[in-house]
Amino acid sequence: MKMRNTTVEEQVQWILSYMQGGLAYIWKENIIEDLERRLLNYKVVGEFLADLNKEFSGGDDEILKVAKLKKIGQKSKMMEEFVQKFKRATRESRYKRQLLIKEFKRGMNGTIQQRLIESECQPGTIEQ
Repeated sequence: MKMRNTTVEEQVQWILSYMQGGLAYIWKENIIEDLERRLLNYKVVGEFLADLNKEFSGGDDEILKVAKLKKIGQKSKMMEEFVQKFKRATRESRYKRQLLIKEFKRGMNGTIQQRLIESECQPGTIEQ
């Protein structure tokens, strides 16, 4: 359907109006804010649709990558092996610093976790 006599911005707003819940709603609010602040300027609706597709395509892959990251645990592995497997899995997820540290600590075996909790100098990075 063509939206005759409407600007690209109005067409984008119309499409965004259908984004009602979850991550789509949050993404929509960010896009609207960027549009209002003139940080985004779509010349044609196709540019917006490309951004929309880029943001939400492959969502199942992303979920699987995060699940893989959450599944990794040290168990009886040496710490070096656990670190390498964890780093490989993090490259495939979108997790950032704090979430990565949280998942890393969760995956360590209980004895090492307890020693870290009791240590005077708390590590702030995975390398530490």
